[in-house]
Amino acid sequence: MENGTVINVLYFAQVAELTGTRLENWPLNEPITGEQWLNALEQKYPQLAPTRRLKLAVNQFHVKPSAVINPGDEVAVFEPVTGG
Repeated sequence: MENGTVINVLYFAQVAELTGTRLENWPLNEPITGEQWLNALEQKYPQLAPTRRLKLAVNQFHVKPSAVINPGDEVAVFEPVTGG
């Protein structure tokens, strides 16, 4: 796949444990909202439900679920509270 037809997804902390991976390429041919993508994430990984509680960063910027994810973007997914 060409870079423009996927998004690079990074999973952190508990999300990485539940998905069994820290990095994944997702096919994405057209823009999608974060909320739509989180719904797709829940379909693929039901153990993450409810995904609406998860936080997203797109291209290293924290975003709201209404933000648009474009092909070629990097998306990070993490729990709302992460320990330090």
